[in-house]
Amino acid sequence: MKVAGADVTTLCDAARAVLTTAAPADKVRLTREHAAAWRDGRIAEVGTATPPDRPARPDQPELRLPRDMPKRGRGGSAQNRLALLHALAHIELNAIDLAWDIVARFNATPMPKGFYDDWVQVADDEARHFDLLETRLNALGSGYGAMPAHDGLWQAAQTTAHDLATRLALVPMVLEARGLDVTPDTVRRLREVGDTESADILQLIFEEEITHVAAGRRWFGHLCAQAGKDPVEAWQDLVRKHFKGSLKRPFNVDGRRLADFGPEFYEPLAEG
Repeated sequence: MKVAGADVTTLCDAARAVLTTAAPADKVRLTREHAAAWRDGRIAEVGTATPPDRPARPDQPELRLPRDMPKRGRGGSAQNRLALLHALAHIELNAIDLAWDIVARFNATPMPKGFYDDWVQVADDEARHFDLLETRLNALGSGYGAMPAHDGLWQAAQTTAHDLATRLALVPMVLEARGLDVTPDTVRRLREVGDTESADILQLIFEEEITHVAAGRRWFGHLCAQAGKDPVEAWQDLVRKHFKGSLKRPFNVDGRRLADFGPEFYEPLAEG
């Protein structure tokens, strides 16, 4: 395969190609193409790569610190819904890169093929989610890049760049799990104001994000088993050490259980 004149012969080549592509539409297209190539065997080797410290990004949106972002209202106004959909599109774009970064950054850690299958599928899902949200923003007269966005997700990636277990503990098992907690209420509120199109997109994303949290939980457990560690204790230790926020109630216990992520993990660290 050729990408922008470069040979893509391994999965890590594919990961680096996506991570160094700035335009969201191209990032989505390459992700879908490379995921299909991995699934059907046209890309068969994992290979090695050095991922960039930060993925390539378009000129817009303006990236700000989370504390500098304007507060987003909870009401059903058109502007609030645009702000919500834009924030979610930004999360999904980051999530594409986070999935590929796991493939490229940690490939020196021996992992089964199923690990790569899972994260390629996660990247493919996130690309489709971004495309759905971008299409919806366009239908509402806006688009990705029209509003500022925060850089918190990639800050979490940088914090966990040194260790695969830490990355899995914080990104899918803290940050993505939080999405399982808040999305059902967001879907309900969108339906209440008659925005069924946006609600249906978020419902689909919610259902597929359960499988992403499950992938994080599964491979975190795999690493703990290899190291002879209790996964609950190991996860709590890593969260205490590396996560600067707090785990806030209420939790979507049912959604988290579907990801094999029971309250014995997070309740002892919870606030609120």
